[in-house]
Amino acid sequence: MILVLSLGLTVCGTNANAKGGNPQANPQKSKTIQKEIKKERTDKNAIRPFHVNVPEAELTEMRRRINATKWPDKETVSDQSQGVQLATIQELARYWATDYDWRKIEAKLNALPQFITEIDGLDIHFIHVRSKHKGALPLIVTHGWPGSIIELLKIIEPLTNPTAYGGKASDAFDLVIPSIPGYGFSGKPTTVGWDPDHIARAWAELMKRLGYTKYVAQGGDWGAVVTDLMAVQTPPGLVGIHSNMPGTVPAYIDMALKCGNPPPSGLSDDEKRAYKQLDFVYKHFGYGQMMGTRPQTLTGLADSPVGLAAFMIDHDARSLELISQAFAGHPGGLTRDDVLDNITLYWLTNTAISSARLYWENKYPFFTVKGVSIPVAVSVFPDELYQAPKSWAERAYPKLMYYNKLDKGGHFAAWEQPELFTAELRAAFKSLR
Repeated sequence: MILVLSLGLTVCGTNANAKGGNPQANPQKSKTIQKEIKKERTDKNAIRPFHVNVPEAELTEMRRRINATKWPDKETVSDQSQGVQLATIQELARYWATDYDWRKIEAKLNALPQFITEIDGLDIHFIHVRSKHKGALPLIVTHGWPGSIIELLKIIEPLTNPTAYGGKASDAFDLVIPSIPGYGFSGKPTTVGWDPDHIARAWAELMKRLGYTKYVAQGGDWGAVVTDLMAVQTPPGLVGIHSNMPGTVPAYIDMALKCGNPPPSGLSDDEKRAYKQLDFVYKHFGYGQMMGTRPQTLTGLADSPVGLAAFMIDHDARSLELISQAFAGHPGGLTRDDVLDNITLYWLTNTAISSARLYWENKYPFFTVKGVSIPVAVSVFPDELYQAPKSWAERAYPKLMYYNKLDKGGHFAAWEQPELFTAELRAAFKSLR
């Protein structure tokens, strides 16, 4: 295509006197060239079906590497204060190498409508499920790290087919779930510039390309940052957002935390609790600091599946506790397969480093106010990194339309508590339908 187009431009341009090169002398050829030019332009915006099919040899090699793991010594404490405990990661590896079946999640993914489209020179992978109900509200949902589209699969059916899950037809959503650049099946940026602002603009282009003139957006973790920035950019059609990791922290609070200062005077009880939670996060954010400053140094994550797994499951204390319980035979919100579906996706797509670079690209504090002026809904889960006080949410989001505190659920809320998460989105966006 490129070669033909190049020759065509030569014929129509400076070499018009060459044999057969005069468009007026050869109108049929001129029409053909123009069709090629138009087709090239159209192809860049094309939405192409996508199907997952991992070669068996790659799964065999993964298992070989798992079984060849060189193990560290056992931790010298009885808790998780030194990180992922040896017993947990060894049981994860045993199950991964012997009992885990990637083909099950591959079949689930292939049962969903998946697509690829090129935006700003990069292939973007996304799931797009249209509801059977008329008037469904279009919703784009963005995952985070160390998550992926895997963490959002449990909410697809309840949101798009609410009548089968205790809801009403008027609760229905059309769902768009993209993979962040450098994650999953999306392309890996080969140049700098794919920061959260750029991703936010790409998501607006994606929704426009899908024909949506009115839609809402949702996100947690990186998805929360991207969704906030979408709202700041106010693209045509975006009428509201929902966050389960909202950017509400005032600038003076953020500065006090970074300086290691005690809580400022005058804080309410909720604000003091949030300050204490954030203080812990700021002091235990080693993985993020490493990815944010030296992502390429983490080469070992691309070489060892078990090394990758240990790094990924140590995101936050409560998530690690849930995952450890699952591999100890006591699942509570996440199963062993849930965890390994996500880790295996990272391994098979070799996205440990490309996903980490998003931290390097980012220039925003994670939890601070971004300047959103459109309607916002906030759901506060008890085991999130911090519980955003309503007072901060009201100041951060002048058009706060919904705020609710739940009694269970953590950082990966859609993954851990899909029923609660689904109910939250139905309630959050009810006023925008």
